[in-house]
Amino acid sequence: MADGHAKPNHDYHLVAPSPWPLLASIFAFTTAVGLIFWMKGLPLAGLKLGSLLFGAGLIGLLSIMAFWWVDVVKEAESGDHTQVVQISHRYGMTLFIASEVMFFVAWFWAFFDASLFPGEAIQYARVAFTGGHWPPKGIEVIDPWHLPLINTLILLTSGTTVTWAHHALLENDREGLKKGLASTILLGLLFTSIQAYEYAHAPFAFKNSIFGATFFMATGFHGFHVIVGTIFLIVCFFRANAGQFTPKQHLGFEFAAWYWHFVDVVWLFLFSCIYVWGSWGAVTEASVG
Repeated sequence: MADGHAKPNHDYHLVAPSPWPLLASIFAFTTAVGLIFWMKGLPLAGLKLGSLLFGAGLIGLLSIMAFWWVDVVKEAESGDHTQVVQISHRYGMTLFIASEVMFFVAWFWAFFDASLFPGEAIQYARVAFTGGHWPPKGIEVIDPWHLPLINTLILLTSGTTVTWAHHALLENDREGLKKGLASTILLGLLFTSIQAYEYAHAPFAFKNSIFGATFFMATGFHGFHVIVGTIFLIVCFFRANAGQFTPKQHLGFEFAAWYWHFVDVVWLFLFSCIYVWGSWGAVTEASVG
């Protein structure tokens, strides 16, 4: 009995009891219900509390995510993430990125369905919105060789800086790791700022436009992923300053780098398909600024 609580003789990590899964499910349900009531304008106990319910659920969900990840970091620091456990984590991150790929496939599918078949009669009122050709009639598109090209170069450069940081970490070059991370974060913030400026000066709107809807949904969700990736890298930067990453154990940083490269690749497809190919034969905006 004395050995009942001794360290197990295996490489797997048995997670300690945690309140976070239960609380996360409760707050996720609260967020979803609040969003439905908010969008539909439905009353709750005689009052329209949908927005408040959604906000409370979202804040709670984000808080739970932060606390949960703190616990995961503590597990890594205490040595629970053995080499076998790290393999499982890599499988998990690979499957997550695969699900993200399919998420963007849906938006590309919507774009190509509308652009390749603009005169499809079976699609309700499509011809009325497109005029039977793509880009639709009356649409003035963003010139892909101005701000979109600049943002492409920024993201490609950020891919090299995050790789620089990764190789610096493998060589135990702490300064190179910090500089590479800081450079990537700044480039990510610059990309987001330029895209926000582009959106503010776009010559078309999301509403009442197949072109605008497919454009903003695809590029907008990519922009959201850039923001998430930037936050991911900022956390890694603070952890790097705290000396938490080692050449042999740095899954948090490795996953952030994977995610960032995924964001880079998606943008290359967005730039090639939606900005360049999608604007062929259209009236191009003279200047976004």
